[in-house]
Amino acid sequence: MRGTVIHAPGDVRFETFDDPKILQPTDAIIRTAVTCVCGSDLWAYRGLEPVDEPHPMGHEYVGIVEEVGSEVTSVKPGQFVVGSFATSDNTCANCRNGWQSNCLHREFMSTCQADYVRIPNAQGTLVATDGQPADEFLPGLLAVSDVMGTGWYAALAAEVKPGSTAVVVGDGAVGLCGVIAAKELGAERIIAMSRHEPRQKLALEFGATDIIAERGEEGIARVKDLTDGIGADSVLECVGTAQAMQQALHSARPGGNVGFVGVPHEVAIDGQELFFSHVGLRGGPAPVRRYLPDLIDGVLTGRINPGKVFDLTLPLEQVAEGYKAMDERRAIKALLTP
Repeated sequence: MRGTVIHAPGDVRFETFDDPKILQPTDAIIRTAVTCVCGSDLWAYRGLEPVDEPHPMGHEYVGIVEEVGSEVTSVKPGQFVVGSFATSDNTCANCRNGWQSNCLHREFMSTCQADYVRIPNAQGTLVATDGQPADEFLPGLLAVSDVMGTGWYAALAAEVKPGSTAVVVGDGAVGLCGVIAAKELGAERIIAMSRHEPRQKLALEFGATDIIAERGEEGIARVKDLTDGIGADSVLECVGTAQAMQQALHSARPGGNVGFVGVPHEVAIDGQELFFSHVGLRGGPAPVRRYLPDLIDGVLTGRINPGKVFDLTLPLEQVAEGYKAMDERRAIKALLTP
């Protein structure tokens, strides 16, 4: 099959390698319908995560089941399925508590920018749709496998409630999906922090009521200006940098909450400062599997359309251009068609 391999920072290649095989009775093999490049893939592409040796890339996927292991009964060959970037058996104590991304048998997906993908823990990870969805729904369903599920978790972790004020730090695909989530959860005011006009427009289309272009202390001051000097009830941190985390913590009101889903890089939190701020903080890899049934329904019924975050579509063999376009911020998110 064909797939994506990163060799070094800035060096992504489209190569041919062996087809995946069933290795465990809990595995499934799917043929990808569409896949994509994630903003978190750029950490390695930019040299901010080590690339010690060439390895496959990609953790977002939807597709058709080709083969299942002997213990997989929840899906069968021929079905269209959506899964999560973190696999789960959906039966262990952590899964039963709703934290499937911390499943005791968790494996993180990392080979999905390819024609075929092996899905571990397929029984608990994959959710089948009723029939083959129309092509128009594929981008939205793909977004559900990560960025929409992650944006949803950010809003829940930040405890967005009806009538509240929410701030979204980050205007990538996750942040934009966080705007959708905040609106769905009833936030009355949604402040999107973005300096890029196309992303600002999409944020407003998704439900943002205000845009703040400033960053750092200036950005925090603008949030305070818009909230009578107090700060926001909920802040969604969707970047993962030290500046984004500080901006999030300082934009929340006393008693407010920050949901952080950007993978932290060089983020340090002052315990004394957090203690006296009265700000709640929760984050981590999103338990996307918990939300899949509802979010899939939301896409297929037209309630939400997170697929709009894909503003560049390329054939899979041009995956390197997808990385380059996102790195240069010429694209929000690149959709790849095998």
